[in-house]
Amino acid sequence: MEIKRIHDIELTVSNGEKPQLPNHVFVDLNNNITAPFDVKWDSPAEDLVNVTGTFEIEGSIQHKDYPKPFIEQRADPYLYKHTDGYYYFMGSYPLYDRIVLRRAKTIDELPQAEEKVIWWKHESGIMSQHIWAPEIHFIDGKWYVHVAAGDKDDIWAIRPYVLECDAENPLEGDWVEKGQINTEFQSFSLDATTFEHNDKRYLVWAQKVENDTISNLYIAEMENPWTIKKQVFLSTPEYDWETIGFDVNEGPAMIKNDKKIFIAFSASATDENYAVGLLYADTDSDLLNPDSWEKTKEPVMVSNDANSEYGPGHNSFSVDENGYEVIVYHARPYKGFNTENPLYDHNRHARIQRLFWTKEGFPYFGEPGYTLDFSNHKAKAKITVK
Repeated sequence: MEIKRIHDIELTVSNGEKPQLPNHVFVDLNNNITAPFDVKWDSPAEDLVNVTGTFEIEGSIQHKDYPKPFIEQRADPYLYKHTDGYYYFMGSYPLYDRIVLRRAKTIDELPQAEEKVIWWKHESGIMSQHIWAPEIHFIDGKWYVHVAAGDKDDIWAIRPYVLECDAENPLEGDWVEKGQINTEFQSFSLDATTFEHNDKRYLVWAQKVENDTISNLYIAEMENPWTIKKQVFLSTPEYDWETIGFDVNEGPAMIKNDKKIFIAFSASATDENYAVGLLYADTDSDLLNPDSWEKTKEPVMVSNDANSEYGPGHNSFSVDENGYEVIVYHARPYKGFNTENPLYDHNRHARIQRLFWTKEGFPYFGEPGYTLDFSNHKAKAKITVK
């Protein structure tokens, strides 16, 4: 990311009037992005009372580049900020045998926060293998975890399941299995995410048609957090960047603004070719109509040699303490993988960075591992007191 220009602040007040400087300024970045950043002014504008003239105050831009990586060996990271003020974080545990959860008052505190096992795999049968990609949601006063799991007798019989907890603190309550989300055909399916839009709740997930190797995305309206209505096809791998190694669309995550709703998804094999794509629809369109959706022809996030982040994907979205959107994703620090199957190379570390928006209203993810150095840039405010 490159800093192009910091917009100056100009303010005119009458003598005796208390100047009010904004708590943020706009900054032009590359790729057609203008974004607000918090600013800490070097001196209080209130000092300019009962004086006349034109004065200039400088300020420091406030931006956080998070640790890289953020949390090690937590692939498929999911970050949720709840109304209780806590951040909740979970991801796939390397042994794929449990669901773990941590929480903290700030994002910075999450890497050191105590992690608790809230559910263990079954010894046999369903939910006894490959406990993958848990997501925590708060719906109608209860906590829910959507998670994929396989069967020890058929380890690739991956299906989506739901757990429920009615405790105020989900780390302390009991989690009840609500069962499998039953789709219209029984086949490999995973990475279910749920969201509410225009007073309806939806589920989006990845699934292979029976006896096929292609992983598609599907969408459905939900009757409740563990039951869907009619299953609707959403997206299939069709571009070259979606079909390297495997034909894959998976790992959906929703974000929206006033005009459009977006679903980020991951594509291709889970090595350095893994990449993030984007689907989008108008907010007032019928989300269950495949014609409402368009797909970007190019990926929106790919491996980055300069920052040694490879195979970025399976992201989630949240907001920081100042209300700015962030993207959480996983990536390895090297190309390739250290095991015969990349799914068992657990160095897909969780990473986090601020998300930006283009002037056209599309999310801009930035290069994986980017930094923004404001040390040689200052905000400036010109205050004229008459």
